[in-house]
Amino acid sequence: MVERVARRIVEEIVASAPRGWRRAVLASSAGRGGTRVSGRYDVPGAPLWQHRVPNPFTELNQVAEALREDRGWEPVSLEIDCRPSGEYRLTAFTNEVTSQLANGGGFQAVLDTGYRLPQPGIEQEAGTASPAGDPERAVARFRTYLERRAAILGRPEQLPPPASTAALDEAERRLGHRLPADLRALYSIADGDGIDYAHRYLLGGYAWLTVEDLVAEHAYYRQPPWFGWDLGWRSVVFDTDPSDTVRRCGGHPAWLPFATGQDGNYLAVDLAPARNGHPGQVIVIGRDYDHGPAYVADSITSLLGRCLELLEQGSYKTYDDHISLRAPARSVAPREIIGAIPQEVPPTLQAIHINDAVGPVELAPLTAAPNLRLLHLNRCSTADLTPIRTLPVESLRVTLDGDDLTALEGHRHLRSLEVGTTLPIDIAPLRTIPNLRGLDLSQADVRDLTVLAGLPHLRYLALTTQQWTTLLDQGKAPLTLAAARLADQDASFDEALTWAARLGLNTGDALRVTGTFGSDGG
Repeated sequence: MVERVARRIVEEIVASAPRGWRRAVLASSAGRGGTRVSGRYDVPGAPLWQHRVPNPFTELNQVAEALREDRGWEPVSLEIDCRPSGEYRLTAFTNEVTSQLANGGGFQAVLDTGYRLPQPGIEQEAGTASPAGDPERAVARFRTYLERRAAILGRPEQLPPPASTAALDEAERRLGHRLPADLRALYSIADGDGIDYAHRYLLGGYAWLTVEDLVAEHAYYRQPPWFGWDLGWRSVVFDTDPSDTVRRCGGHPAWLPFATGQDGNYLAVDLAPARNGHPGQVIVIGRDYDHGPAYVADSITSLLGRCLELLEQGSYKTYDDHISLRAPARSVAPREIIGAIPQEVPPTLQAIHINDAVGPVELAPLTAAPNLRLLHLNRCSTADLTPIRTLPVESLRVTLDGDDLTALEGHRHLRSLEVGTTLPIDIAPLRTIPNLRGLDLSQADVRDLTVLAGLPHLRYLALTTQQWTTLLDQGKAPLTLAAARLADQDASFDEALTWAARLGLNTGDALRVTGTFGSDGG
């Protein structure tokens, strides 16, 4: 079956090929969670991404389903490589080895699927304050809120019956946490705000979840986000609240989502606040908050007070039988800049992407941003890393116009480093960086790669084929890697599987299908 479907895919690739093509490569990850496809035709004189291969989603899903049933692979990672002569090769394996064709080429191998990105907020000082919520006041405010809404709409809004005490106790057992007293008190009035899947959006414009849905969403969001190693090691969690109220995490098991924006974002109660926070405070988490949650209120009780204030101020609109609250816009100082270093660097700056600068970039002005966490120089270089020494930069991408990394010695914040060089460099200073977890040297000329064996905490490493060969031949690859990248846009899936096997993955049961399809090459 796989052979038959592979031939249909190849037929479509060949039929769509541009004139003069020499090779076509299609890479995909396919499974129940969706199908991702990338690919290209190689045409002499044309940019690599000018000619893209078709996206045969139906056929790829058929291959994934067959391999899931036959081999238990979910999802499936595969590559199809074909030539104008009609020769083609399909290679498939589990998603422990995946193509990075859409991200510059090469392959990624996950060696420890259970490992997660380090969350800096876990190490923050915990809050010691008492909960700010008051269950009796919360219930009184909620009832007043419903009365005001009924007066606006001309009728009371229908809500579900309350959650039972047994259901709340069982939910807390499954959560591993007690609900804040004021939130539990609201559930004693109504189990969410939805009737027949139609929500009232009572809580600040968010749909209030049932107790059962709260438990289900928590099971999904209890883990820190897994971004994929290449992207994840370059991600930074911002200080979204400068008063040290919320932990600087992308996810936390003590964040309980109780209302949904139905857009991938959630209101959650935070049971593990930072130093100046209160247990039970309300935050926003989810799709748009991978860089860190947003602080909303010190409790459900305060959130309800704010909802009442908006009604009394007339800050709402009515749509049919719904009320939409409108909070006034707040002026937010910039946390992220994409482009050049501004003449006046805002002290709130936490991330900057400097693009296509002419000449070496002078980094000294960035010392005006004492909370800078991410510094990426894209297609440009700098000659002096000294200003970074005093900054809490966690993710650094830089091309060094020189050979001196000593400015990074002992940097206690740096977690992810991607460095390119114009001269051969000594990477010995990296051994003194205590929290370095991710390293990309694929654009660097390194004098002695065996130094990498002396980085006991390294979890992610990206190198070229030649660099990996040198390191592995000498038996000096770090033994602590959870993921690795083969940074070579010309590498085939077969070559990537051989590389992954040398790193310790068992790739012996990879599927390989070869064949020939008649074509004159266009």
